[in-house]
Amino acid sequence: MTVVQYERRGAVAVVTMNRPEYRNAQNSAMTYALDAAFTRAVDDDEVSVIVLAGAGEHFSAGHDIGSPGRDVDTSFERKSVLWWDHVGKEGGDLRYAREMEVYLGMCRRWREIPKPTIAMVQGACVAGGLMLAWVCDLIIAAEDAFFADPVVRMGIPGVEYFAHPWVLGPRAAKEVLFTGDRFDAHRAREWGMVSRVVPRVDLEAEAHRLAERIATMPRFGLALAKRAVNQSEDLMGMRAGMDSVFGLHHFAHAHNAEVGKDSLAGMDARAMKKAGS
Repeated sequence: MTVVQYERRGAVAVVTMNRPEYRNAQNSAMTYALDAAFTRAVDDDEVSVIVLAGAGEHFSAGHDIGSPGRDVDTSFERKSVLWWDHVGKEGGDLRYAREMEVYLGMCRRWREIPKPTIAMVQGACVAGGLMLAWVCDLIIAAEDAFFADPVVRMGIPGVEYFAHPWVLGPRAAKEVLFTGDRFDAHRAREWGMVSRVVPRVDLEAEAHRLAERIATMPRFGLALAKRAVNQSEDLMGMRAGMDSVFGLHHFAHAHNAEVGKDSLAGMDARAMKKAGS
């Protein structure tokens, strides 16, 4: 099965995560397939806008921490950061190298795609799923979409791409992290994280209407406008903040491994789901 599907509809490229049986949980195979699809869209002069979607009932349940396709021991296929491979390393060396590459590094790479990107979100958008949506410039959510970053239940202060204070605001970010609770699409729009909320049946059509509208604008102007906003976010501390929190993230992993049985505080996908129900 192809874990990421690619389709071009006129000036719009549609990149679809395709592990619906695992709620599009992100393993390394999906990470690199996403990167290849995004690269294909960037290199295609006929593509002006990219839509990121998830097949099935859910956008993404986050990092793959327990499916049969979990591939934590797989070597990197291409590099987003200049660091050694994690395979064959131990402890924090392994975790730091892998997560800097497949999570933080890749998300930063995708945030800088020089074409507008739209996340089309339905169902679950949880933990690592938030990262995939947050790297996109706009998020259109179905009314059944729900969002959460529950990793504080593992003793970890948020996912690796720590954009929470910038996309949610500091107070909402603290509420989301402190409780681990889900928030719905309307609350996400109220906080400014989501651009539009539509009935599930209208999600795809609305995303494509917006993409096609944006595609009528000058491509280079769009690229510069996107870069201008991204640079402004970074001047507000976003990149430096992520670097500092990434260190806290790995300190939490190391603490878990030192006092417990593993770096995730013994939590797997089933335990995380049960804790949030």
